[in-house]
Amino acid sequence: MTSYIQDLQPSDVSRIIEMAWEDRTPFEAIEKLYGLSESEVITLMRTNINRKTFENWRARVSGRKTKHKKLRHPDVERGYCKTQYKPVRKR
Repeated sequence: MTSYIQDLQPSDVSRIIEMAWEDRTPFEAIEKLYGLSESEVITLMRTNINRKTFENWRARVSGRKTKHKKLRHPDVERGYCKTQYKPVRKR
């Protein structure tokens, strides 16, 4: 693991894992925010989640158009769906 990955705060590692799991967040967004390339994100995921969970994640994101900005349709500009974050009703 590179020294930069080891220097990340636990909260940053948690957020990177969350972003990696999100279907609509491309690897380029993670690189822009945290400076980690796709291969470094893969390394981070491999070392911070269970083996089976990692295998499921790799199968899910491999070749997924929404995870790679170059494969996306040019009309897709946002990293998430407009309806993804819905207001929470106060009880």
